[in-house]
Amino acid sequence: MKKGTGFLSFLLILLLVGCGKKGPPLPPLIKLPAAPGDFAVQRRGMTVAIQFVLPGSNTDGSTPADLTRVEVYALSGPSTLTPDEILSRGTRVGRVSANPPPDPDAPEGEPAHPAASVPGGLDQGGTARLSEAFRPPPSVAPADVQSYIAVGFNKRGRRGAFSRPVPVPIGDAPSVPQPPQVTWDEKSITVTWPTLPSATDSSPTYNVYAPDEVEVRLTEHPLNEASFVDKRIEWGAERCYVIRAVQTVDGLALESDASPPTCVTLVDTFPPAAPGGLITVAAEGAVNLIWDPNNEADLAGYLVLRAVAPSPNLVPITPSPVLETTFKDEVPAGARVTYAVQAVDKAGNVSPMSARVEETAR
Repeated sequence: MKKGTGFLSFLLILLLVGCGKKGPPLPPLIKLPAAPGDFAVQRRGMTVAIQFVLPGSNTDGSTPADLTRVEVYALSGPSTLTPDEILSRGTRVGRVSANPPPDPDAPEGEPAHPAASVPGGLDQGGTARLSEAFRPPPSVAPADVQSYIAVGFNKRGRRGAFSRPVPVPIGDAPSVPQPPQVTWDEKSITVTWPTLPSATDSSPTYNVYAPDEVEVRLTEHPLNEASFVDKRIEWGAERCYVIRAVQTVDGLALESDASPPTCVTLVDTFPPAAPGGLITVAAEGAVNLIWDPNNEADLAGYLVLRAVAPSPNLVPITPSPVLETTFKDEVPAGARVTYAVQAVDKAGNVSPMSARVEETAR
């Protein structure tokens, strides 16, 4: 073969390879939001409380989430309903808009949020709280429940991953408890209420809530006893409480509507303990006093009282509380005096007197 012929063959092969057809273009990668987190649903009387966390990532683990909104759907039926069935056949009962994620390249000192933040929208990772009126279905089987799911949608309107379905009972809620009684001491608040008669084989249990814009449950689990102790002592603060009865239906908790609220303002009417260990030491024309310190957190100081014989009446000789646990009292030589000390707290409550101690000045 001639050299020229071999070179032409090599060029022909290169041309054939270069003219090969390219494959079809790959579709753009579609990001779908991860499932809403901490999805919780609680039926309370004829209201359903719904709570979840807006996802901050996508199903592939990338961040931030491609998320414009989260929707909540509900459907009555057997507890085996799948998320797809609840979405396709159920009713949308809530919707929360998501703010665009912060701009990581925003200049320092400027808002990191885009100007396109949604009115009333929540940031990714924020906690959404919804409430909807419970509407009993017209006809149900004995084992039916109402199941809820939450799901996020991206900018193209495509849904992401479902939350787990959460069922709530459909039957009648327990009776509403009477308003609670509230008392307190220096260390805690005690909340009590009348018990309800049992409507089933088991007695109702109770949850205690602090009513506010967002009702906060104070009990870790339903209480068997009609009493609750709250350690949130803060003088001058208002504390409000409502009670909800709880019945368990096929393993699901069903709460009553809230009792009428009881609100109290915590007032400190509790005096300190009487000071102890008072001793006196006579000196030239004076008597020195010393006593043990009190340990109350709101202690304001001490009042020193004195009686000069022959009078038995103790009267304060300090016009305002002294902070120290020592005091020097100047008295004439030979005077027979009796002393006592009282503690005073910041609310003005005065303790009982300490033990009396007599001394004669030198």
